[in-house]
Amino acid sequence: MRTEDRMAPLKDEMIALRHHLHQYPEIGLEEYKTSALVATRLAEWGWNVTTGVGQTGVVGTLSNGTGRRAIGIRADFDALPITEETGLPYASKSPGFMHACGHDGHTATLLATAKYLAETRDFDGTVHLFFQPAEENFGGAKLMVEDGLFERFSCDAVFGMHNMPDIEEGVFGFRDGTLFANADGFDVTLTGVGGHASTPEVTRDPIVAGASIVMALQTLVSRNLDPMEAGVVTVGVFQAGRASNAIPQTATLTVDARAFTREIATLLKTRIPEVIRLQAESFGIQVTITEMTGYPVLVNDTQMTAFARQVAVKTAGAARVIDLKRPYTGSEDFSYMLEKKPGSYLVLGAKHERAQPLHHPGYDFNDKILLTGAAYWADLAREFLQSR
Repeated sequence: MRTEDRMAPLKDEMIALRHHLHQYPEIGLEEYKTSALVATRLAEWGWNVTTGVGQTGVVGTLSNGTGRRAIGIRADFDALPITEETGLPYASKSPGFMHACGHDGHTATLLATAKYLAETRDFDGTVHLFFQPAEENFGGAKLMVEDGLFERFSCDAVFGMHNMPDIEEGVFGFRDGTLFANADGFDVTLTGVGGHASTPEVTRDPIVAGASIVMALQTLVSRNLDPMEAGVVTVGVFQAGRASNAIPQTATLTVDARAFTREIATLLKTRIPEVIRLQAESFGIQVTITEMTGYPVLVNDTQMTAFARQVAVKTAGAARVIDLKRPYTGSEDFSYMLEKKPGSYLVLGAKHERAQPLHHPGYDFNDKILLTGAAYWADLAREFLQSR
């Protein structure tokens, strides 16, 4: 019998748990109720629980048999500052916040795995479940690592998963090597000399300087990168002025940079401030640049990805397993864990009749994949711990 079929009695309970999490979303490093709920459930099921890892993170540990190998499996549980527009009966009860990325589903999925493993003890070794905060903003994975995650909860490999509403329901997707892009950001303040719009000659216009900076930044990818390489530079914020007849004193910009290799990420991280400063100088504008360090490139281990893929074939069948043709331009802080341990990050298709993109106010996790994902984690843990 398939593991997912064995887990069928857990279905209603875990979907109800997911809906509860959805109703009470909490943003990064404020997931106190979520953290407490996860810790309570794990303890009830017999897991050794450690709270406060990386501030609000939770780790559940369960050992069985005599095996010396250990595996780490991660789920994130923070929400987003987005107002929900689903109209669902279990919609967010916290105005301005919602689970628009499916982290409620990721957490419920791993909790289902936790309960199943505690009941069956169908593994030989140690399983660590990492319930991570602040994936969306503060790099909760980095905070957990810096808090001694792998020293305190030693494991031989670590794995993570994200739902993808643009992939067919229940289909597992894998990619060796780079899966998610690096992300860096810059806050820019341009300070000039304000004045009346009728006498621009006595001013130093930060809007004109800002416009020139926006256009100059568009050449970084086309004129600095090999045409066969990829990178993205976006000015997502440009704010200045409040009146048509006045030149403002200041303007602010926010710049986002994405790359698929550490080398290109470093190049963009160097060239963006250079271009901004030189452009501002040419207009007689003072500039302040504050770097917002994002997440590094997520690189999957070759051996661990091949292993994880083999397990998916056993769990769901070869027809439900695909190789992703290209990486995602989004970023994922699981990259910090993969910098310390071999492992792999995979995706699970979540397409359904009401499917909306991730981070959309109408998004909702597909409950039909909850036990599919949970069964996969149980199979992965069992297979990994018995391998040599």
